Amino acid sequence: MRHHVDHRVFDRHSEHRTAMFRNLVTSLLEAERIETTVAKAKDLRRIAEKMITLGKKGGLANLRRALRTVKSKEVAKKLFGPLAERYRDRPGGYTRIIRIGRRLGDGAYLAIIELVDAAPLAPKKVKEKGEAGKPEKQEKTETRKPEKEKSKKPDKEKAKKTVKADKSKKQDAPKKKAKAGTKKSGQA
Repeated sequence: MRHHVDHRVFDRHSEHRTAMFRNLVTSLLEAERIETTVAKAKDLRRIAEKMITLGKKGGLANLRRALRTVKSKEVAKKLFGPLAERYRDRPGGYTRIIRIGRRLGDGAYLAIIELVDAAPLAPKKVKEKGEAGKPEKQEKTETRKPEKEKSKKPDKEKAKKTVKADKSKKQDAPKKKAKAGTKKSGQA
């Protein structure tokens, strides 16, 4: 049984784990939406919600407590300003975890963790067949060299002739004879 187990270890030392979650919570509060593994998102939710609660309470002591975890003063200002105002009437549950499938490399379960009232995701713009591909080229008349008329690809007919020539050389070559010093296994 998992009695009194407080958090996941993530196969890291405590200093590494603390630094990882400080980075994650700072990124989450700054961007309001990040993609990570499901396990990290579940542990990150606890820390992020505590930070938002400190922001709602306000005050210098709570700002200093938040700066122990949040790595950026700009993010701390956002936490004690617009985010505190946004969640003033909400009694908790400031984050949402959305599972998005598995990662290709190692098969880890991925999730998006976001603040509840964050701006909605912008739909991905699908490029049409004509739009995709190369950007427009800017021509420079002074430095451009004249193009060669011959193409770099060999003609199909030349390629066929060289293949036929190779086959005829192999047929004309004499067969290798067995070495004179070797004996067959049946002879004494």
